[in-house]
Amino acid sequence: MDYLYDGTFEGLMTCIYYHYKKGKATGIYVISNYQQSIVYQSEIVETDILKAEIVSDAINRLISKEAYVHVYYCYLSNDAEKENLILDFLIFAFKYGRNTMNFYTHEKVLPINEIYKRVAREEHRVLGILRFSEIGGILYAKYSPDNDISILLADHFADRYKHEKFIIYDEKRKKVVVYANNNWEIKENINIDDIEFSIKETMIQKLWKQYFTDLAIKERKNINLQFQFVPSRYRKNMTEFK
Repeated sequence: MDYLYDGTFEGLMTCIYYHYKKGKATGIYVISNYQQSIVYQSEIVETDILKAEIVSDAINRLISKEAYVHVYYCYLSNDAEKENLILDFLIFAFKYGRNTMNFYTHEKVLPINEIYKRVAREEHRVLGILRFSEIGGILYAKYSPDNDISILLADHFADRYKHEKFIIYDEKRKKVVVYANNNWEIKENINIDDIEFSIKETMIQKLWKQYFTDLAIKERKNINLQFQFVPSRYRKNMTEFK
C-alpha cells in the first residue's frame, strides 16, 4: 500500500504510524506529486497530530535524539526520495535502537547522514550570507535555498533581532517567516513582489557596495574561492553582488 500525505512533517510521521499499526507501506508520497501505480494500491492518510507525536517520541526514546534530528533535516531536504529513505531508515533504526547511528555507512543509514550534512551545510551558509533590508520599519530578507530551511533560521534570527520585526521570504517555495513581539510563525503560498526600499536603505546599500568594492585587493582576487564560499545561486539576493 502506498501512503499519500499532505507534505507536512506531521503527515509523514502519521504515515509511519500507519505502516506499523495498519499495514506495511510500499512507499510514502506527497499527494500532489503522486503518480498512480498499476502495481500498488494507494491510500490518502489524514494528518493526525497525536499519532505523529507518538512516532516522534518513539524515535527520540527508542533510537536517539540525533536520529530524530537527522530524520527532520532529511524531511526538509529537496531530495525526491526523502520519504522512502526515511521509511527505510526508521524500519532499520527501530530494529537496532540506540546502536543505529553507529552503522554510519550502512545502506539504510548513510543516505540520511549525507542528506543531513547537505541541509546543515546550507543552513550554516545561509546564516552567514542572508541580507536584510529595511522597508517601512520592518527588516526584510529574500532568498532561494535549495532546501526548505526557513524553519531552521527562525529561532536564530528571532534571538538576534529580538527587538525588531522581520520577514524572511523563500521565493522558491513562496513561504515566509514572520517575526514580531517575540513570536514567529511560518506562512505559505505568499507572493512578495516589487519591494520599495526607503531612501535611507537605498543609501546604505550603495555604501555597502562601495565598501565591498574598496575592501577587495585586486592582486589577491580568487574567483574560484569566492564561489566556494558564496555559490552563484545565492548571489542574486545579496546586495554586494547586485
